[in-house]
Amino acid sequence: MIVIVAGVAGSGKTTVGTQLAKRLGWRFADADGFHPAANVAKMAAGIPLTDKDRVPWLRAITRWMDGMEALGESGVITCSALKRRYRDELLSGRPAATMVFLEVSKEDLVQRLSRRTGHFFPEKLLDSQLAAVEPPAPDERVVTLPEHGGPAQMVDEIVTRLGLDPRPTA
Repeated sequence: MIVIVAGVAGSGKTTVGTQLAKRLGWRFADADGFHPAANVAKMAAGIPLTDKDRVPWLRAITRWMDGMEALGESGVITCSALKRRYRDELLSGRPAATMVFLEVSKEDLVQRLSRRTGHFFPEKLLDSQLAAVEPPAPDERVVTLPEHGGPAQMVDEIVTRLGLDPRPTA
């Protein structure tokens, strides 16, 4: 199984995804690492990505997912998946994949991004993501998870809602 933890910048994808993978004993990948250098440079310069910019990035993510499936391994990967067509591309033909979309208030996103250091995505791009995001529709294979509590509570909720069996903890 592949779980895609999605949401806008600052929603906690990496934190929640890392903790979920650790709890389940699965491999973790942060989709930020799949961006071509040109995309990273563009975002670092404060320029929003276009749909065309995202094509090679989404293809790299799907290759990772398909590779995990071919190996018979489970994993957790993060991805903003802002638009339905991106989510459709990630999930189409991958019945073992599911997505959890984290919903966080704009106020919390602004606060988180203002405190974040060492990341190529500047706070000033948040509005472009919020303008582009298409919230998941009920007919999508996406679990929408409004933020409540901290990352550990979010991981608990994901495990429960997806019916996952975490590995025993020592």
